[in-house]
Amino acid sequence: MSDSVAPLSVGEARSRLHELTVVDVRTPAEFASGHLPDAVNVPLDRIGRELAELRRAAGRGQLLLVCASGTRSDNAVATLATHGIPAASLTGGTTAWAAGGHGLHYPAGRPRAVWAMERQVRFTAGGIVLLGLALGLFVHPAFQLLSAGIAAGLAFSALTNTCGMAVVLGRLPFNRRGA
Repeated sequence: MSDSVAPLSVGEARSRLHELTVVDVRTPAEFASGHLPDAVNVPLDRIGRELAELRRAAGRGQLLLVCASGTRSDNAVATLATHGIPAASLTGGTTAWAAGGHGLHYPAGRPRAVWAMERQVRFTAGGIVLLGLALGLFVHPAFQLLSAGIAAGLAFSALTNTCGMAVVLGRLPFNRRGA
């Protein structure tokens, strides 16, 4: 089996769902807000600690990694590939799955309304930039460095296709409850 597996479209994944092991790499709170049928939750920041189990699962059948849009699952596929574990990503993630008219499953109880990680990052980054600008205007100009730091972090995030802010936000209690 090759370590590099082409991403699967929603249609391909839907027709092969019975033979795939679906691993959702979103935070537990995002997972609790709706996931693919029979998916297991292994958040992106825990992938490294679950390599042995993921390797065993890949030995039983193809791994399909899923997130909200496909970005985090693509990163997880790349991480697994560096360890010789073949996996595919779901193109468009759970957003594309639901848009295709396929239902999401929820843990027992009511579905939780949780902002997607990308939305949490945009809100936090925007809030910090506004705070830095306001403090720089009304308190001391040096506070504008806070806004510059966030801008630099966003540029670094885009260049490396990683997001340190998402890792930090993923560790907050409201992103850990649920699954």
